[in-house]
Amino acid sequence: MNYQRFFTDAIDALKAERRYRVFADIERVVGRFPHAIRHTPEGTRPVVIWCSNDYLGMGQNPAVIEAMAETARRMGAGAGGTRNISGTHHPIVRLEQELADLHGKEASLVFTSGYVSNATGISTIARLIPDCLILSDGLNHNSMIEGVRAAGREKAIFRHNDVEHLEDLLRRAGRERPKLIVFESVYSMDGDIAPIGRICDLAERWGAMTYIDEVHAVGLYGPRGAGVAERDGEMGRIDVIEGTLGKAFGCLGGYIAGSDAVIDAVRSHAAGFIFTTALPPAVAAAAEASVRHLKASAAERARHQAQVARTKAALAGAGLPILDTPTHIVPLMVRDPELCKAASDRLLERHGLYIQPINYPTVPRGTERLRITPTPFHDDALIEGLTAALVEVWSHLGLPFEATAHSVAAE
Repeated sequence: MNYQRFFTDAIDALKAERRYRVFADIERVVGRFPHAIRHTPEGTRPVVIWCSNDYLGMGQNPAVIEAMAETARRMGAGAGGTRNISGTHHPIVRLEQELADLHGKEASLVFTSGYVSNATGISTIARLIPDCLILSDGLNHNSMIEGVRAAGREKAIFRHNDVEHLEDLLRRAGRERPKLIVFESVYSMDGDIAPIGRICDLAERWGAMTYIDEVHAVGLYGPRGAGVAERDGEMGRIDVIEGTLGKAFGCLGGYIAGSDAVIDAVRSHAAGFIFTTALPPAVAAAAEASVRHLKASAAERARHQAQVARTKAALAGAGLPILDTPTHIVPLMVRDPELCKAASDRLLERHGLYIQPINYPTVPRGTERLRITPTPFHDDALIEGLTAALVEVWSHLGLPFEATAHSVAAE
């Protein structure tokens, strides 16, 4: 039996469909973000990163780095094992207190990633509710889909952000049946926002529990950076809030926040928590420093929004086909997998700009795109350079513009 053939065939199939992914070898340099070093077989080259989920550059914040370094020097590199066997180190206790306070909840629980917190949190919560019906938004992240699947409960998918469809499903289920509505605040590929208040209205009317994924919103929205639900005054109406420490907070890990009863039940029953090594103390300390800083400082959020607005205006003014989004995510539509990869490659090789192509299955076929995420550190000169480079790439590949403004931008 030639077992290797199964794997080579699988890779060949991806390449034939133009879905094979190549990772860029990038070395971030403290103090120079978003400038970085790209390693190639021909040597190193400078690159500007335009697709990082370190939305605020907090991964290079001096206070965050110092918290990590000081804790590692004092407590060592690893956590020593699972929290059940090796004990809970104090930095992760402090982090969970900080996160519970951020979201105005009684407690929180930290996991090793946002993916794990969703997959484990949703599945455990739904399994603990007898006859639970899970109602899931049609564009929920893969981690949420996996959590719904692993729960082993009946599920119903409502059309993306369609509250009329959601209400119809709730009505069919009836008020007496236990129900869990799972949805996101910011959808990371299209950059749109859920109608949180209207979903909460329906949950209260039909007796459903709510679970919101705020991974692309925590740190970025709200007076203290707790997310869109905080910004919109709806945070207290959400039963469980899930977030990540690996995006705007610039570190690693995921978490859920909710009532004492919910968090304790997940802690006590979730295999994805019980049997997993805890985050190292240094990582927890760095995340705590980041969360604490962004609770008190709105400067990063204000600068971020300003540079996002400037980027959108520059790209739209050049006739580039960006989706009009109300968030910090700037999707630049290509709608062809080969051309999307070609555009990404040319940006990297000719212009030293790194923007990873987004193809199926991350997005539906025919909606391939470049996903641009400006940060507070992408200054006006970088935005101007990005715009000119994209105009050159679009012209070179014969990609369609939406207006004639690109001819002016190219001059």
